Amino acid sequence: MTVQGNIIGLQKGTLYLQKFQDTLLVSVDSIHLNGESNFILVDDLKDPEMYYLKLDKNGDNKIDFFGEKGTITINSKLDKYVTSAKVTGSKSHDLLIEYRQMASQFSGKRLDLLKATFDAQSAKDDEEIEKLDKDLQRLIKNRYRYTASFALRNSTSEVAPYLALTELFDAHITLLDTVNNSLSKKVKASKYGIALDDFIKEIKETEAN
Repeated sequence: MTVQGNIIGLQKGTLYLQKFQDTLLVSVDSIHLNGESNFILVDDLKDPEMYYLKLDKNGDNKIDFFGEKGTITINSKLDKYVTSAKVTGSKSHDLLIEYRQMASQFSGKRLDLLKATFDAQSAKDDEEIEKLDKDLQRLIKNRYRYTASFALRNSTSEVAPYLALTELFDAHITLLDTVNNSLSKKVKASKYGIALDDFIKEIKETEAN
């Protein structure tokens, strides 16, 4: 995989291409830029997986993207490093963005409900608090259903087990099983496919004891 691009406004700094190995975030390539904002980074990967593009002067802020074989282009601006980032060349990443755009609507509604709950608690309105709690639980269930449905529709993509691991980890085991059983043979054998299967087995073993 080749990751190329341009960070507008960057005059000097070091870019790191990172990914998780087991539970550790490690740098697999880096480039020091001095008077040049264009960059090229590379890594050898077997299956599509999540990567991070970190700039040394931006603290913990990282551009996350789903890497895959081929050439991926990432363009951004120094002053809005994460929010202005545009990633092209990865079908897996395009799929992840499609999911996130819909999921952001659930996040917005959740914030509204939490604010309303705080107001109700301040007013000591027990009836409203109970109603809002039910609304929140319903919203959480709807997000689980949407995430599972999205994963099922895209069971031939490594994005499916990734979403199950990151968005459905505390959902009912039945939902995780449904996603896992739908995965294509190739995806089941991928990094996230194996991790999802192991995660489900661990839950079932814990529940059995």
